[in-house]
Amino acid sequence: MKAYEVVRNHIEQQILAGELHVGSTLMPERELAQLLGVSRTAVREALRTLEAQGLVTSQVGAGPQSGTRIADRPSPALAKLLQMHVALSQFPIDDVVEARVMLERRNVELASANADADDLARLGDLLGSMEDPQMGIEEFNRLDTAYHVGIAELGANQLVIVLTTAVRQALAVPIREASLRLPDYPAFRRDLIRQHRRIFEAVASRDAARAADVIEEHIRYAYTILPMSS
Repeated sequence: MKAYEVVRNHIEQQILAGELHVGSTLMPERELAQLLGVSRTAVREALRTLEAQGLVTSQVGAGPQSGTRIADRPSPALAKLLQMHVALSQFPIDDVVEARVMLERRNVELASANADADDLARLGDLLGSMEDPQMGIEEFNRLDTAYHVGIAELGANQLVIVLTTAVRQALAVPIREASLRLPDYPAFRRDLIRQHRRIFEAVASRDAARAADVIEEHIRYAYTILPMSS
């Protein structure tokens, strides 16, 4: 095991054992190096790796906020890491569909319970933007992702938001390429917009059961039409 891995594993084990919590400050580099019998260079390399993963944050200085501490909020690095794994693992399309159905049925149920007037206005604005017939595939897919992630955000479950975002963003390129191969993409997009509107109406009326059924129908329809390989 490399020296920096010894340091990284030590910190990870402290987190898993509950010895380090959100906001906890790690011991100074010199002390950590002495404790583990490694160089300070190895400590710095381990800390850079953990910071890239979003597990720790570092601040130079002598004040109360200086030093390296356990991150206190979900990092975009987590979503990016999940996104890369989804993109590279080439999961069967059936697995992707079922995962999306499970996530997004619950997302839309929570959104139906939580959405206020401002939330609905934001979702409505996204829908209005997607209805521009001159919009290109790239921009439509970006707004489509934003719509589904926006619904997840209304559920206020941070882990589910990260998972939904990762899966949607990982599928952005395959969906775009499949869309380009459709013989009648404009008709397909009109169907998606109608389904988005039905989801919105169910959420706005706080009909969680109907919203869940409609979003499942929407997801399954899209993958039935899109020529995506597994």
